Amino acid sequence: MGTTRTTTTIVFTEDELNPYITHAATRRWLTGPGLPVEGGLLTFEPLRTDGLRTVGDSTGDPQGRLAVELRDRLVIGGILGTDGRARESVLLDGMTGEISTTYFLHDRPDLMDNRPLAPSLEKLVRFATAVDELAALRGQFASYAGRLGPQAAAEASRQLLAVFEEGAESARAEPGVFWKLAAVVRPLALVAGPGTASGLALDLPPRLLEDEFGTGEVVRFEEVDCPKALTHAPTRRFLREVGLPEEVVWFTLETDMPLQTLAEYCADAREGVFTEEDLPANADSLIRLGHLVEDISLVVDGATGAVLSWSEPDLALRPLNADVSTLAFTLWLIRRERALDAVYELTEAYDQLAETMSRTLAAVDPVACDPTPNTSTDDGWRYWPEMFEDEAGGGLYA
Repeated sequence: MGTTRTTTTIVFTEDELNPYITHAATRRWLTGPGLPVEGGLLTFEPLRTDGLRTVGDSTGDPQGRLAVELRDRLVIGGILGTDGRARESVLLDGMTGEISTTYFLHDRPDLMDNRPLAPSLEKLVRFATAVDELAALRGQFASYAGRLGPQAAAEASRQLLAVFEEGAESARAEPGVFWKLAAVVRPLALVAGPGTASGLALDLPPRLLEDEFGTGEVVRFEEVDCPKALTHAPTRRFLREVGLPEEVVWFTLETDMPLQTLAEYCADAREGVFTEEDLPANADSLIRLGHLVEDISLVVDGATGAVLSWSEPDLALRPLNADVSTLAFTLWLIRRERALDAVYELTEAYDQLAETMSRTLAAVDPVACDPTPNTSTDDGWRYWPEMFEDEAGGGLYA
């Protein structure tokens, strides 16, 4: 009998595991419960399509440049990104049962390295299942459905961290950084819930921004500060009653004068730089709230409340956030992560942190991370995920 590779589970026969896997517990797992083809966090699709194959086989490595400790490890899956594609590859040590990750560098296999992920397949599946259940608010996290706010997020974080600590190999061992990221950052999506009272995408808890940034750092706008083109009532109310932080790493709020439309801003502050044809067709109804790095204006559609970015270098108008409520959550999330980094050293694995931040933001605001083109000048490039991934810029460091 051959490998059972159904649409949901992958199970091997004893013979198929030879000579790749000698670790007894790993053999029992792969011939027994097996592995799910795919979840929200991990995919084991390579096992279903390619069967067991080593890193050495996958790279070819004709010149023998691959590290010896990597050569015989088995490629069993990958960690999924927000785009649904595998980012890091998941590896299995057939002799010890330990799980690690690596990035394939086919042109430079000598630079390939690996990072610990889990002590066994059983722990890997348990950990990934817990993260998936948190994201879907089911299973052991079903009780959080409808429970929102900082307290719920903190409790979910402790509960998830307990799952990882319980699965550690010893009482003194700490969860790997990948799981620590999941436990510390992913529950932050529970802070705000679907908008009902606000008329926007999210209802933010009272004083969420003030508690994070300080009262003096949150700016509220008077009616006189909002141009007539801003007709979207929930947005006007949010800017008046909740406000936005004045500055957060990649964002600076316009506070020197009443808010202008993008057309007015370019006519005044950028006089002679742009022609009317350079601007978006609806530039007179796009309200400029401030600017992002690299000459990018942050604007809100005065009629719909959608938040967009307008790039001066390439004259492109792209989606940024669903609206001002999710923009505020994004800025809060960035500030919160930087505070947490000072405690937990989250940037120890910057690439994994960036992906975790994108997943957390996407759970609350899919618009911010969805690369589907949305305007005539939209090429699918998304500001926040790109900034999260910019380790050289270091915006996620405390």
